[in-house]
Amino acid sequence: MAQYDDQFFRTQLIAFKDPAVYPEAILEAYWEMAREFIAVEDSPCYVLNGKTLVMAVNYLAAHLYVIGAQSLDGAEDGSGGGSEQGGFSTSASVGEVSVSKLAPPAKDGWQFWLASTPYGTALWALLGLKAVGGIAVGGLPERDGFRKVGGLFW
Repeated sequence: MAQYDDQFFRTQLIAFKDPAVYPEAILEAYWEMAREFIAVEDSPCYVLNGKTLVMAVNYLAAHLYVIGAQSLDGAEDGSGGGSEQGGFSTSASVGEVSVSKLAPPAKDGWQFWLASTPYGTALWALLGLKAVGGIAVGGLPERDGFRKVGGLFW
């Protein structure tokens, strides 16, 4: 089972290199939270294994950290006073404050949520690359282990 590696996390995600600003205990807590989203058991059938698996959890932990920081921005009580929302700013005004945003190109809520930080976008790209093609069962001689209707082998 993968464990949090502070040195690898800070090496991979250079923005988090300062332990005074980003304490190890807080980063590890977000890493543990990210483990709830991504299974960290190493298996040959999973699309994420080894360092790639740890890298994916690191990206998600950083994403969760940034989302958490945005929700606390400007709110002493943690009530989510931050004004950050997903999307890309396309225009802004000063008089009578107006901001136009374009939603990121996302197919669903998961992708939209990931697109709200650079770390989420990196994770989305990594998952997209690793999931291409999926896993197929069949063909010869692999099919020999499966019986068809009637109990006969293919």
